[in-house]
Amino acid sequence: MREIRRVISAEHKISFRKGKGKDKDQWRMQIGSIEMCNDLRALGFNTRKTKNLSVPHVPDKYFKDFLRGYFDGDGNVWSGLMHKGRKTHTQTIQTVFTSCSLEFLEGMRKRLEAFDIERGVLRQGKGNYYRSVYSILNSLKLYNFMYNRLGTSRLFLKRKKGVFEKYKEMRL
Repeated sequence: MREIRRVISAEHKISFRKGKGKDKDQWRMQIGSIEMCNDLRALGFNTRKTKNLSVPHVPDKYFKDFLRGYFDGDGNVWSGLMHKGRKTHTQTIQTVFTSCSLEFLEGMRKRLEAFDIERGVLRQGKGNYYRSVYSILNSLKLYNFMYNRLGTSRLFLKRKKGVFEKYKEMRL
């Protein structure tokens, strides 16, 4: 949170909210910037975006940063054993992006194909949401795309990046 505040040159207050249960504590920084809102609107963001979100017009050179930010908010990565009941287990990794907007996930999948990240499978969840799921090879491509050549930006959730890195270490 402090890193975000530093990168955007803000002095906004960072507050803490104690949650109930495991991993429910929250850190919060509320940003009120008309300039930032106008910039987001110019990129294609709108209000009440939950079900009608489309991929904004982010230039290629910034798309990996956009994707990493979306992943940190509405994505997950899982690594574990598949086929546990068989003689040979398979260590796997899956990367998932979640949205209530199928249009958004379809646009994201198409945009990722331009970066040679393919085969994302779209699935409807049990609720009113969709998931775009990437398996081993494309999960590793996503890792490289999102985290290699970060430049001066160190904005990412360490626990999510750590799942990728732990999986890569197991493969060596």
